[in-house]
Amino acid sequence: MREFELNNGIRAVYKYNSETPRMALTMNMSINDEEKSAGTYSLMTRLLLQGTKKYNNEELAKILDENGIEIIADMKQDYLRFRLLCLNEDFSKSVEILEDIIKNSTFEEFEKEKIKMKGELVAELDSARIKVSDAFVKTAYENHYYGHTYTNILASIDNIAKEDVKNSYKRIISTGKKVISVAGCVDENKVISLLNRSFSGLINEKEVSKSIERPVLDKPKRVEVIKEDAQQAQILQGWLVPTFSENDYPVILVINTILGASGLSSRLFRELREKRGLAYTVRTSCEIKELAALFSIYIATEPSNIDTCLQGFAGEINRIKTVPVDDDELKNAKNNIFGKHQFIVETNFQQSTSMAYYGINNLPFNYYETMREKIKSVTAEQIMECANKYFTQNSVIAILHP
Repeated sequence: MREFELNNGIRAVYKYNSETPRMALTMNMSINDEEKSAGTYSLMTRLLLQGTKKYNNEELAKILDENGIEIIADMKQDYLRFRLLCLNEDFSKSVEILEDIIKNSTFEEFEKEKIKMKGELVAELDSARIKVSDAFVKTAYENHYYGHTYTNILASIDNIAKEDVKNSYKRIISTGKKVISVAGCVDENKVISLLNRSFSGLINEKEVSKSIERPVLDKPKRVEVIKEDAQQAQILQGWLVPTFSENDYPVILVINTILGASGLSSRLFRELREKRGLAYTVRTSCEIKELAALFSIYIATEPSNIDTCLQGFAGEINRIKTVPVDDDELKNAKNNIFGKHQFIVETNFQQSTSMAYYGINNLPFNYYETMREKIKSVTAEQIMECANKYFTQNSVIAILHP
């Protein structure tokens, strides 16, 4: 792995993996200001691949398809992401196309794409799982940019104009910090030269100041969603917990695995599904953003079991607060985390995505190696202390039922 800077100060890394047939590149640009209307950034991202000054929509799609080049533009709430995957021999041509997209997108098909996006969001919200998740996130991040969910976007999308989208992109590309990661087996010097030639002309702010405030959850919240055709109740309960830049983050990862992220061996699965037969699906997750992380417990159950499931959640949360985790369970949880990581960094594409994610969040490109050591050192006492610190009465509960 070689780290370097482009002529404009963009942090970059190249991981050389011999005898791999395809090159992968990821460029992330930080988002430092919240969008004025929910959905502006999402609509902007969809339009980035709809044509440039050099190629119209059809021409761009054709040239990518004919050369087996995959370029993806997507948005996380803290950054805009461009990803590229191509055969080794097409790397120069692919970077040239990506450069054109980044610098010269025309944002054509605006009204058409807006109508298409609205239809897709309405269809997504027909899913009970998506609908309850929307209510859950919107309530957890109430009146915050992180809470711009599908329903919020649908409420504001008609007010978004093409100029809003273009101005948002201009601001991101001119004020955002940028990082680039590449994985593959093209000659290292050629890669560095190509990146400089293509991207050193971009404005790059190495030190950025976010105007987005840190979200706070300072009271219990509960929201219920009625879906007449629902066959099951869907329940989510969650808390705001430390994000990756905080000392307790490795402990939260271990807690997440013990409670519900390790599948059949997790506590909630064994207790609520195997022993009590309350659900087919029960799990935990931790959605990480730069300014906060949202830890959640999810279950799908019979509507008559709602209160019983919430009591089951409370029982397992209380147990991890008061009873030390035994050595075997702690060891298995850590090994589960390490094993999963191996699966998500197998390919050049996955490695490139992962390194850029760490980089845009002001972390070392090889951050996982440091995190691995911290996870190894997590103790049963730290787990109890962390659980008591963050699993307070200030939780969010979202329930969908008929």
